[in-house]
Amino acid sequence: MVALAAFVALTFSAAGIGSAFTAQSVCTWYPTLRKPPGNPPASYFGPVWTVLYFLMTLAAWNVWRVGDGWSGTSPAITIFLIQLALNAAWSAIFFGLRSPGLALAEIILLWAAILATTILFWRISTFSGALLLPYLSWVTYAAYLNAGIWHLNRARSNS
Repeated sequence: MVALAAFVALTFSAAGIGSAFTAQSVCTWYPTLRKPPGNPPASYFGPVWTVLYFLMTLAAWNVWRVGDGWSGTSPAITIFLIQLALNAAWSAIFFGLRSPGLALAEIILLWAAILATTILFWRISTFSGALLLPYLSWVTYAAYLNAGIWHLNRARSNS
């Protein structure tokens, strides 16, 4: 149970950091941007991300449990932690710095880190790897939205 609590704390700390950067811009700057086709209502993002953070937590904890702790999971958990940091950094770049162009470059790194995490988790537990597939799918979609926002708003963005 200690490991589960640690993964909840780690994962939802990343969520909290991202939310801190998102909170003001989502009400002021983000609504003024032109959005690509298929952009969901703003009310969808919170519930979707809550589910995704829950799935990430469960996947990491299960890998830790099945893989016998740090000794059996260190590469997988290390990449998991890197992708969590990249996840929080994207919000800081996109919403905090209001830089869709730089955020687009960063989300490509995030996507690669999620893919690597998914593969490493899958090798330890197919269940854990499968739990990350919705996250990978959503970040693929988010990359499309990020690219569209950057393209449609290049003249007014920082990058």
